[in-house]
Amino acid sequence: MDKKKKWDLIALASIPLVMTLGNSMLIPVLPIIEKEINISAFQSSLIITVYSVVAIILIPIAGYLSDKIGRKKVIIPSLIIAGAGGVISAYAAWKMENPYFMILVGRFLQGIGASGAFPVVIPTVGDMFKDETEVSEGLGLIETSNTFGKVLSPILGALLAVLIWFIPFAAIPVLSLVSILLVLFLVKVPKEEKEEPKKGFAEFKASIKDVFHHNGRWIFSIFIIGCINMFVLFGFLFHLSSLLEEKYQVVGVNKGLVLAIPLLFLCIASYICGKKIGENKTYMKWAIVIGNGAAAASLLFVKTDSRLWLLVAFLSIAGIGIGVSLPSLDSLITEGVEKDVRGSVTSLYSSMRFLGVAAGPPIIAILMAKYPGGLYITLACLSALAVLVTFFAVRPSNEEPQVTPEPGN
Repeated sequence: MDKKKKWDLIALASIPLVMTLGNSMLIPVLPIIEKEINISAFQSSLIITVYSVVAIILIPIAGYLSDKIGRKKVIIPSLIIAGAGGVISAYAAWKMENPYFMILVGRFLQGIGASGAFPVVIPTVGDMFKDETEVSEGLGLIETSNTFGKVLSPILGALLAVLIWFIPFAAIPVLSLVSILLVLFLVKVPKEEKEEPKKGFAEFKASIKDVFHHNGRWIFSIFIIGCINMFVLFGFLFHLSSLLEEKYQVVGVNKGLVLAIPLLFLCIASYICGKKIGENKTYMKWAIVIGNGAAAASLLFVKTDSRLWLLVAFLSIAGIGIGVSLPSLDSLITEGVEKDVRGSVTSLYSSMRFLGVAAGPPIIAILMAKYPGGLYITLACLSALAVLVTFFAVRPSNEEPQVTPEPGN
């Protein structure tokens, strides 16, 4: 990989880092926000939920636009919108007597920005490289950056809130501005994106239909596995966060450090897997099988009455398994469809991942209240389901063609 492309990747990797920090670092601050502006726990949860729900709805639209008008033309305005949302939330928290509604407005705008930023990064990496080994390595770096944001989030959010409770809101426009400048000056649009004529909507719609007609089985399988991976990850992180305060009396920055341990292992696993899988789709399939199998096995051994170090150890193994799976999923979905519909298909995949993120915590909360003994059995069964779906429905190129034929052929 040449040095110029590495700088392009670093600039693109700043986007998932910024988007993850902009959302996840608010999670440890929610109890403080509740006290500062006198809102309920349910109201504070909407500060996170509104961001995810808006993103889930708009991501497919952003993917379509990126296929039609170009990746950077969607990414940069989206980062500007995300930064503007941070400004509104921070100003409301700083100056308004009853800021809750305007904080939600700001978070709504952030969700709009997020829908056109991180999801469009995945097809952009696919556009940058012709060599599939370099695509896999690049996507591994993007996934690592995304996970590194999750590692930093609980620690950074807690540290900033110690200074002033609304500083995490104010950090979002600063981070967005850094990412805008990096993308604007370092990311080069591939020549093919400039030269190839854009399809009309009817032709584009026919291409999408043709993609799912020929490759629907494995594409939908990737969607399901991606959703399961994020549901399991955010599910056990939510439960661990509750246990740390209620059972182990670990709070504040120390809580953030403990939560970061499984994510750090996930981050390392994503980076290594992205570099090792190359262009071999059979390796990708077995990485997903082994990763989810390891997650399922480790989650079966989790007991909530265990010592803290043992609990964190098993969850770290699950994190490694998910970390091995994610870059393989990214590579299969990116390399398996043609460039002119890549943004739309990968955006649907990103929506499914966001769905897993949004659904994990509330469903785990219900299980914690009603079926606490079955919580980790449920998560283990979901990871095992991901293994079965991968084994029977995901076909590498030597078993089932991944390249999409032109409409009508």
